[in-house]
Amino acid sequence: MRLLGDDYVLWRDAEGLLVGAPDRCPHREAPLSAGSVKDGCLTCAYHGWTFGAGGRCCDVPSAYEGVPVPPRAHLSTVGVAKKYGLIWVCPGEPVAPIPEMAVDEDPSFRRINTEVKVWHVSAPRMVDNFLDIAHFPFVHVGTFGGAQDPRVLPIELVDLEGGFHGYRYEVVAKNPEEAQKTSGSAGPFVKRVLTTGFYLPLTVRSTISYETGLEHILMLVSTPKDEVTSYFTFVVWRNDDFDVPADEVIEFDKAIGEEDRIMLERLSGELSLERTALVSVQADKAPVEWRRRFTAMLGA
Repeated sequence: MRLLGDDYVLWRDAEGLLVGAPDRCPHREAPLSAGSVKDGCLTCAYHGWTFGAGGRCCDVPSAYEGVPVPPRAHLSTVGVAKKYGLIWVCPGEPVAPIPEMAVDEDPSFRRINTEVKVWHVSAPRMVDNFLDIAHFPFVHVGTFGGAQDPRVLPIELVDLEGGFHGYRYEVVAKNPEEAQKTSGSAGPFVKRVLTTGFYLPLTVRSTISYETGLEHILMLVSTPKDEVTSYFTFVVWRNDDFDVPADEVIEFDKAIGEEDRIMLERLSGELSLERTALVSVQADKAPVEWRRRFTAMLGA
């Protein structure tokens, strides 16, 4: 996998623990991802050097018996963990823990994971978009948008559960037949109460509450491959009766995401983080605050 322009290899050791390291053998710099894993050990395809738990080199086939492994043969590992059905990788010292989603421990909710896609857009542009309300009636006219007033009422930013920061907002959304399995209600329109917030650096959570008591919670995860290409995936939690198949529940969410992707891939380059580079209005309050905090985090 590529992260922030650098390539990494991931595997599980003999104990089943995840190991992450730069995708480069210290011997002759062959990509370790081209190798193979057996009994928890990763073997380089070029000269057979083998790496086990913690990235330690445990075999150099060309060396005579009894000759110790060179100290510099061991891999420099990176932080890696599994949570919410996702693999989280941190190439440096983490500035914050993985976002806390208490709902993952609630038995009345089920979790639905989706595949990881590659979007040809910078990750900050994705976060800016996911926090934005004003694009709903225009970008999402083919799914849920178009029913609400395009004017955005004043919003108040507050601290939310789990360390997220954002706002609460209500919209009247279109509820076509293909959306009714997601909304849990019939009829051409449905009221959505949104609670949306960000968690630095690049995670957004949106809780969609319906009058029926149904909650549909999304965690939107954007990860930069490089400056203008990103991975995207989302995780859903729902307190429904679990009778609708998972793939049908997320079908409408995928259609919404595809509308976002098509729009965002029309934009070029990185999102400017300069305070005065973009023109913003009251409706942009949430993404502006995210950009301010994100810039401060990068500066620190």
